[in-house]
Amino acid sequence: MSAATAPTASTRTEAPARRRSRGRRGAMPAWAWWTVCSLIAVMFLLPLAALLVTVFKTPEAATASPPSYLPTEISGENFAALTDSREGLWRYVANTFLVACGTVLVTVTVATLAGYGFARFRFPLRGALFGTVLLCMMIPFQAILTPLYMVLRSLHLQNSLIGLVLVYATFQLPISVFLMRNSFEQIPKALPESAQIDGCSSLSALWRVLLPVVRPGAVSVALFAFFSAWNEFLAALVLLSDEAKFTLPIFLTALASGQLGTINWGVLEAGVLVTMVPCAVIFLILQRYYVRGLVAGSVK
Repeated sequence: MSAATAPTASTRTEAPARRRSRGRRGAMPAWAWWTVCSLIAVMFLLPLAALLVTVFKTPEAATASPPSYLPTEISGENFAALTDSREGLWRYVANTFLVACGTVLVTVTVATLAGYGFARFRFPLRGALFGTVLLCMMIPFQAILTPLYMVLRSLHLQNSLIGLVLVYATFQLPISVFLMRNSFEQIPKALPESAQIDGCSSLSALWRVLLPVVRPGAVSVALFAFFSAWNEFLAALVLLSDEAKFTLPIFLTALASGQLGTINWGVLEAGVLVTMVPCAVIFLILQRYYVRGLVAGSVK
């Protein structure tokens, strides 16, 4: 066999790859792949489309039975009813924003320090303690609402936004500590050791050197905490009794409930749309950090 016709190493490795690629394309043609993806996209987009249609209906059309799929006229009455409530919509938006930001601050701070400790320090029962933290993810928070209520009442934090922040941060810490530990473990040990040789303490090395590296993980933790606190309903319903301190989900439930248990769907969907906008904007801005933070440590 001549040198021109002899198979090279690259040719031998590329041939199986081409065969596998042809096998995948043969198993699912391109048109079938795009059909499946389009159907899944429609399943996700249909509820959003129904929400937008309901928002711009008149209150009578939004509660009509059987419902009309398209509005006969475009109306902004639902948004007007939402903003003309007794206490004002923006008070509850402010309450929710304060609770969400406080939850983010507490969760990111504690999870960063705990993840750094689990990843970089060796101490007795380290594995058992980390396993206990992970086991907390298996406990549904609905099962411990009554003990949490009693604890907050004994601390005089029941019916307060600060107590709600502490409860939400407690719910978020197990998964947050797990993510931050993975983020710190993927950093080479030579990096913090070099910082300590240059005179940095452990906390100084964490602040100056490691935090910029684990920023995607911290952003992922912050997004999880913000979205959870922004949308959470049950804990706020149980722990808050003062109407002026209600969060947005509680306010929308009270506002949309009419006489004899009827629901004002137009006002409720308008409130849902207002609730969605900050989450969508924040996620789109921080999406690249979110994806990188979720896969931190997966290769290792």
